[in-house]
Amino acid sequence: MAQFGSLSDRLTETFRNLRSKGRLSPSDVDGTVREIRRALLDADVALEVVKSFTAAVRERALSDEVNKALNPAQQVVQIVNEELVGILGGQQRRLEFAKRPPTVIMLAGLQGAGKTTLAGKLGKWLKKDGHTPMLVAADLQRPNAVQQLQVVGEQAGVHVFAPEPGNGVGDPVKVAKNAIKAAVDQQYDTVIVDTAGRLGVDAELMKQAANIRKAVDPDEVLFVIDAMIGQDAVATARAFQEGVDFTGVVLSKLDGDARGGAALSVASVTGRPIMFASTGEGLDDFEPFHPDRMASRILDLGDILSLIEQAQQAFDEDEARKVAEKIASDSFTLNDFLEQMQQLRKAGSIKGMLGMLPGAKGMREALDNFDEGEIVRTEAIIQSMTKQERELPKLLNGSRRLRIARGSGTTVTEVNALVNRFEQAAKMMKTVARGGVPQMPGMGPIPGMHGGKKKQQQGGAKKKKVGNPAKRAALASGAAAQPQQQAPQGSGFGFGGANAKNPKAPTEEEMQSLQKFLGR
Repeated sequence: MAQFGSLSDRLTETFRNLRSKGRLSPSDVDGTVREIRRALLDADVALEVVKSFTAAVRERALSDEVNKALNPAQQVVQIVNEELVGILGGQQRRLEFAKRPPTVIMLAGLQGAGKTTLAGKLGKWLKKDGHTPMLVAADLQRPNAVQQLQVVGEQAGVHVFAPEPGNGVGDPVKVAKNAIKAAVDQQYDTVIVDTAGRLGVDAELMKQAANIRKAVDPDEVLFVIDAMIGQDAVATARAFQEGVDFTGVVLSKLDGDARGGAALSVASVTGRPIMFASTGEGLDDFEPFHPDRMASRILDLGDILSLIEQAQQAFDEDEARKVAEKIASDSFTLNDFLEQMQQLRKAGSIKGMLGMLPGAKGMREALDNFDEGEIVRTEAIIQSMTKQERELPKLLNGSRRLRIARGSGTTVTEVNALVNRFEQAAKMMKTVARGGVPQMPGMGPIPGMHGGKKKQQQGGAKKKKVGNPAKRAALASGAAAQPQQQAPQGSGFGFGGANAKNPKAPTEEEMQSLQKFLGR
């Protein structure tokens, strides 16, 4: 989501200014629409798309549905969200599989858009879904394109059909035809054809792509477009639509830091849905495109559904139950901690998952500074320990910690910090598992919660009884005569009671109300 970071920030700031308005006037709406138009144009969204989008938002924002709303600002956010879903394609569109296999999927696009890598990602995704895909090396022009597809296919665990060496040798149309026959003979239910591209749109590129399409009669033609291509995205998409007539769009390089708004224009301009998005360099950084979820991410409303789906794929429910039992029984070890971290890494980029939370743009600086390499270093430290040391961290004396630091390429300070964090986390998890409320480091007990130490008697420590009856009577009478000399109420919050020196300090009644609010 780095692609739409700037657009998201601009829109979020625009809506923040609306929240202070009790009722929206036409001038408020015009100002908001003007800011939205600027944000979209700065993000490289096509001008024709911006005009239709802002016109629809303005018309709906001035209608009765907003005028009668209890919270006009929220209503405008909802309108923008719905219109944004519209330009992203409306509803999600899934792959359509052939009634009689194999299903043929052809990839088209410019050179450098990421078609070859995407073929491996799509193949791995289909394999996880229970299909038997086969990749076809029909890009015989780009240097080493066939070898690259073979490497990608091996990493994805997918068979690659590559009868020609490439590098200008071989007929791509013949290769594509033979691939269909091979898929039928070897019982592959899906064929993914990787075709050649050019640095720009030309007649030769379109002719070859059209010939391959005619030869294999694909069920799906996916147009792969680089999300960082800029304003040229619309012209390129129209050219491929006329020359090849694709059925769906795949956005690649969505993890880049360019403005990327032109990619938002493709679905609206061509009328073809965005079906997949590539969000990183890894083969697992690939997901079906949901227009409503992407709109929510752009507007900083979060994408909890995608976050849940990623977690469900990575975490085993039975294993999670076993870990919960270990935590409750105080038998949670560094081995368990290591397994949980490895499962978390399988779910994908932690920075990406945190970015799916509502309000994540407010944590932009913290997310940018988050070092995912810290998890790798933590794994290295734990893996440098013996089995016995992982089970019983109390065995870790100075010499053992020095050995672990050398073995993991870290320092003794980092080893000490990991052990301390693990012990604190284990205590907190145990408290939560038993129904208690953990005490956070650096904070006192939470007001109104039980389970802490027994309260001391009001007035501090228990006073010693004075042996002299006369002196005891004098002390008692002095305390009764000067009750105001007691410590001021509320001093623990950083201020004392009201007096001549501090006339703005809260009164005793105000402090009692504050303590009542805090549950004391």
